[in-house]
Parts: sequence; C-alpha cells; structure tokens
Amino acid sequence: MPQFTYEGFDQSGGKVTATVEAPSHAEAAQLAADRGVVVASVRPTSSGEGWREWLGLAERPVDLADLEFVTAELSLLLDSGVRIDRAIGILQRAGKSPAVARLLGPLAAQLKQGRQLSEAMSDHPEIFDKLYVNLVSLGEASGRLPAVFVGLAEDLAFQRDLRQKIISAATYPLVVAGVCVAALVFILNFVVPNLETLFTDASELPWYTAMLLGASEFMREWQLPLAVVVGVVAASIYRVRSSAAVVEFRDRLLLDTPLLRDITCMVERIRFTSGLALMLGSGLSVDRALSLATGNVRHGTLRREIAAAVEKVKRGEQISIALRQTRLFPDYFASLLEVGEESGQLAKAFGEISRRSRDVFSAATLRLTTLLEPMLILIMGLIVGGVVVVMMLSITSVTEVAG
Repeated sequence: MPQFTYEGFDQSGGKVTATVEAPSHAEAAQLAADRGVVVASVRPTSSGEGWREWLGLAERPVDLADLEFVTAELSLLLDSGVRIDRAIGILQRAGKSPAVARLLGPLAAQLKQGRQLSEAMSDHPEIFDKLYVNLVSLGEASGRLPAVFVGLAEDLAFQRDLRQKIISAATYPLVVAGVCVAALVFILNFVVPNLETLFTDASELPWYTAMLLGASEFMREWQLPLAVVVGVVAASIYRVRSSAAVVEFRDRLLLDTPLLRDITCMVERIRFTSGLALMLGSGLSVDRALSLATGNVRHGTLRREIAAAVEKVKRGEQISIALRQTRLFPDYFASLLEVGEESGQLAKAFGEISRRSRDVFSAATLRLTTLLEPMLILIMGLIVGGVVVVMMLSITSVTEVAG
C-alpha cells in the first residue's frame, strides 16, 4: 500500500509530521484528520527515502535515544505535578527533534480524544513494546505513573548505553581491519610495482621477493572482481540476516564460543531481570511479569529455555528452581532468587541480580576493549610491517648481488 507523509497541527497548536499507509491521497488526509490533526500538506513518501536518509536529508525514525529522552522528561514533569496531556504538549512544543515531534503528535491528539496514554501507545508497537505499554497501564491504574516512567527511563538509559558499548566493541576491530587492508592494497598497487624494475635483471629471486611480486600482480589483476564478489557476499548476508537459518546459526555460534557465550548470557540476564524488577515493583503479578519479560530475551535458544522455565512456574514450581535450570541463572544468581522468594522480595532480588550483572558486564567490557586495542594494533603492525620488511630485504638482496 502507498505511503504518504502529512504535516499539520494538533489541537494545541503543535506541529505534527507523520507517515501513514493509505490507498489514496484523500484517504491519507482523512486518516490524519481522524487523529485530530489539522492537515497542512500531504505528499507521497518517496521510494528513494532510504538514500535521502543515508545522505542526512530524510526524516530519521524514532530511535532508542528519543524514547529515553521522552520517558525521562515525562517522569520529571509528572513528578512535578503536570498533567500527562500537558506534559506531552510541553515536550512536543520544545522541538528537540522532528523525530520526537512525530512520536508525540499522535499521542497528544489521541489523549485529547479521551483515550488513555497506554491505549494510544499500543497503536505504535514499533516504538512502544508490550512491556512498556503494560507498565504505563499499571501506572495509570495505580496512580504511580511518575515512578513507572522513572524506572522505564533508567532501563532505557542502560539499554542505550549497552547498545553503544556493543557497537563500539564491534566497530573498533572493523576499523583496524579496514585500515590494515587499505594499507596492504596501497602497498601492493603503488609501492611494489615501482620496485619491480629493480628485479628485472635478477636471475634468481629470493622466495619472499617472488611471493611479494606475485601478490602484487594478483592484486592488480583481480582486485576489481574480488571487490565485486565481496560486495555481493556482504549484500547477500545483509539481506538474509533475519532469516531463520542465519539467526539460528548466529545463536548457536554465540553459545558455542566460550567468551561470547558468557557475554551473551550476561546481556540477556540483564534484559530479563531489569524488566522483571520494573514490573514486579509496579505491582504486576509474577506469572504475567515473567511472560512479558521473556519477550525481552532476544537470543532464541535462551528465550526458549526461559519460556520453558516460566511454564514450570505456572504449574507451581518455585521460581528459583525453574530458572536455575536455564543458562541465564547459575547457582549464585539462583541463590539470590531463593532468598528473594523466602523473604517475599522478588522484585528486589531481580533488581539486585540486574545491578550486579550490569557491574560485571561494564567491567568485562572495559577489560576487553583495553586488551583489544593494543592487540589489534600489534596485529596490524605485524602484517603491514612484515610486508615492509620483505620489501627492504628484497632491495638489500638485489643491492648485494649487484655489488
């Protein structure tokens, strides 16, 4: 179905920009009007929007940082006694970014129509997941909405920090590898060919010189086909990255590699327990909280283990015993859960597990990046330096023969 982007103003005068799917221009305008928007313009969404976004010209989607900002600001405004509809209007008029305006515009319009905030949020599952919506609904029912937003803001801030650490840890090796490959390509394409004239009259070349010249010749002859093959393979992997086979292979690889297994279990434990602590602290029943928190676990195998444990809990088994059988809760953390069950402080126990796991993860990430940096620099130096040494040895051998 075609997509249309409309611009207009809500009933409080705030600017609204959003995208809808509709069969025609007129129906897109009607959908915007149904949301309480006074439409100023409606235009078809360009099929080249992806390229415009890559160039920084298109409207970027709502990301985790936007959601965290809105959640944190709402917690502050609500805690100060501002009504929820007025709080959203204030944030919308603040104009932090077009993405935030697009996030808040439909919410403000639906609140003015008398809908609950949680109901309005449930219409946007791509932004607000089930856990978020359920916690907001609980906060509305119990009158503890400011406290709920405080907890959600803290959890979103950690998720954003966690994502940044994972991206940083993955980006650094890629950058170093890219620099190393670029240096080798430059040497084999421009430096080594200039030295070939030194070896034209040599009757016999050292093996390392012959290998270097052969590598240079191969690179100059086949680098374009190799670049095309690498690009096609990379594009194919990107297209099938979400397929069941690729996801299963990635999940199996993460659990079969010792260091990656520990990090994966730690990250998923944090996601599971932080959501549970928030929901149990907001008064949600244990069964419902466990089911919702299971959706926070992204690793397929670990999510199935947790889901099986949750089913055992629903049949009457103790939480600590059921979760001890999963890889997310070794004996130490299961013992903390056992203490929480006996004392009736499950929310506090899950919060403590989340806090300790975060501390361990932060320390492990810092230690890993600290060790990785010099190691990668050393590897790059050995590869590029090795090529340079071979070149110098080759020049020296030719000079000795000529002398």
